[in-house]
Amino acid sequence: MAARAWVATRKGLFEIRQRRGDWAIECVSFLGEPVSMLLPPQASGRMLAALNLGHFGVKLHASDDAGVSWHELAAPVYPPQPEGEPVAGVAWKLVQIWALEAGLGAAGGTLWAGTLPGGLFRSNDGGESWQLVDALWNQPGRAEWFGGGYDVPGIHSICPHPLLPAELLVGISCGGAWVSRDDGASWQVQADGMRAAYMPPDLAENPNTQDPHRIERSPAQPDLLWCQHHGGIWRSGDNARSWQEVTGAPGSSFGFAVAAHPEQADTAWFVPAVADQQRVPAGGALAVNRTRDGGRSFEALRAGLPQRDCYDLVYRHGLAVDASGGRLLMGSTTGNLWASDDGGDRWVMVPVNLPPIHAVRFD
Repeated sequence: MAARAWVATRKGLFEIRQRRGDWAIECVSFLGEPVSMLLPPQASGRMLAALNLGHFGVKLHASDDAGVSWHELAAPVYPPQPEGEPVAGVAWKLVQIWALEAGLGAAGGTLWAGTLPGGLFRSNDGGESWQLVDALWNQPGRAEWFGGGYDVPGIHSICPHPLLPAELLVGISCGGAWVSRDDGASWQVQADGMRAAYMPPDLAENPNTQDPHRIERSPAQPDLLWCQHHGGIWRSGDNARSWQEVTGAPGSSFGFAVAAHPEQADTAWFVPAVADQQRVPAGGALAVNRTRDGGRSFEALRAGLPQRDCYDLVYRHGLAVDASGGRLLMGSTTGNLWASDDGGDRWVMVPVNLPPIHAVRFD
């Protein structure tokens, strides 16, 4: 069965297709331009691509024909910054669109954009216009947020709840996990149980300064959440009201990417790396860690992945699983792309030479 996916890179957006088992580039959009995030085609046919053009600013484009043609939309805009701001040194200016998600279920017509410097934007018209979610932006706790890999905080994970249309969780680096249960009118930080070893001991368990590198909701069991944290792997079985650390991952519990199986709630994949300054695979050998029992045990999947002299890092959005749960794609900062058709047991390198990969998403 043919499959389609999208790869956002430092030099363009690549549509790739799998036919008769082989993946190949079908189309390239925005060649030479950094694409920070994309939203795959929705039921309406609309897809979005966010570009970060540096001096020329952040741009947002839409396609209504699966990437054949594009037109520019107005990007999210922060309101004027009050005199006496910024809070914690953060200017009210869009730096990057780091996440794009669509609502689920009854909220399917809503689009969300997570940005640097930590603002969440909402669109009810397919991305034609955007409104800052003031209730989150105006939280007093925002003064404690800070940047991880970037100079400013950012929202990288947006997790709608498929059964509760008014509920949304966002992951912030570094600002913890925040949840709204009233369609964005109010928010609570819900990172209890996470621990940040990079903070002073008396602040290590402060939920508002946690660095959840990526949070994924289980489609099969929506109250189950997986988190790849700067300090390890965490799991919540009660819809983020509490988090428990998951130990025993082979090689390293540090990493950025996580993918949740769409049908098997206890199955998830992580990509381990050496922490902090190095940020490369442990021992120069690339692996994907998979749990199939809710984190009680892991297996390191290495077949087909380079096992020596490998320095590829997989970003937060660089690992994706399709709707069947059997097909995965993984892209690295080196521009390498691997595919698996058996849940990660075996991998093959897709024969393309891509720029550094920011995000991979299935159609």
